[in-house]
Amino acid sequence: MDKSVQKITDKVSLIASKETWIEGLAIDQLIKTSELTGMHRVAGMPDLHPGRGYPIGAAFFTTNKIYPALVGNDIGCGMSLWQTSAKVSKVNLDKLAKKFEHVEQPLDESWSSIIENRKHDKGITNNGYDRALGTIGGGNHFAEFQAIDEVYDQIALDELGLNKKHLQLLVHSGSRGLGQSILVEHITKHNHDGLVINDKDFQDYIAKHDEAVRWAELNRELIAKRFLEAIRANGDCALDINHNLVSSKSIDGCDGWLHRKGATPSDHGYVVIPGSRGDYSYLVKPITLNEKSDNEANAENLNTSLFSLAHGAGRKWKRGECHGRLGHKYKREDLYRTALGSRVVCGNKELLYDEAPQAYKKCETVISDMVDAGLIEVVAKLRPVLTFKTNGDCSS
Repeated sequence: MDKSVQKITDKVSLIASKETWIEGLAIDQLIKTSELTGMHRVAGMPDLHPGRGYPIGAAFFTTNKIYPALVGNDIGCGMSLWQTSAKVSKVNLDKLAKKFEHVEQPLDESWSSIIENRKHDKGITNNGYDRALGTIGGGNHFAEFQAIDEVYDQIALDELGLNKKHLQLLVHSGSRGLGQSILVEHITKHNHDGLVINDKDFQDYIAKHDEAVRWAELNRELIAKRFLEAIRANGDCALDINHNLVSSKSIDGCDGWLHRKGATPSDHGYVVIPGSRGDYSYLVKPITLNEKSDNEANAENLNTSLFSLAHGAGRKWKRGECHGRLGHKYKREDLYRTALGSRVVCGNKELLYDEAPQAYKKCETVISDMVDAGLIEVVAKLRPVLTFKTNGDCSS
């Protein structure tokens, strides 16, 4: 087996070289999760890190049950990449940073018809959470203007309609309070127990889950459009991929359900793997079975990875302990600029420290492990220009 694919147990695999640091608790959580009833296989990604009982940066394949707690509260969380009409050469960071004073407030009445039309297009009902549409939220969610720093595959870039002379906009967010309400409802009724395939509660959860995924996709679309409006630019969505969801899947001839918790699908086309706000992000092309049908090792690795990839650089430090680690060395003002020359907009002091670049692993390491495993080819490296986190309260 490839040096970047480790077999932990009969059911558990880890897509990472032995040189890649991964916290022991995350491995323990991965193994414990593999022991759940109906769990067929588990795969950890190179950005694997501990979560609240279940690891983040992993995929889980079950055969007769699904586990909503594995998907978590942020159903449909994912990344969208937009090509903007704004030119990199025209960027003035001081002016750019001042344009986002109101972008985390609920959308005003001028957006009502757009919201209603898009909800209708996507089959979204009135679920009581529309006030949160177009807002990023807290945690590791963000909107980031980026510049294409290096190109490795111009043909792929052209296929996506991306232009190096123009800014890109990467949006990371999910279903906000809607996803949270769905998980709370499940936990209240079932605790962390799974749902048997095709019973009434399973069907009810899947219907709500699928709507939350569509709501999250619309949320990212509206976030992107309001950011484009703020800088008076146009834009087109090049890709939008969810990394928190459960969906039916056949793997090794076995029909089941694939849960992804912070794991990017490798079977839905191009994806962006973001670094921290002070690190590069990478646009990558997943390698498919058809492309590598003559290479049994690659085919095995694609199955072993459960057709999933890392969804980011992966945390090194827990939230809540970052201020203590960094506060003596960096003042708040120091964290509004990064070593790459980019700017940060964040009005929440704790979040500013919790999401500092030092709290994350280097994204290059994560990318290298997936390249070595034969899972991806790198298309381009993206440099942060301005990262927006939140201007204050991160509530749903």
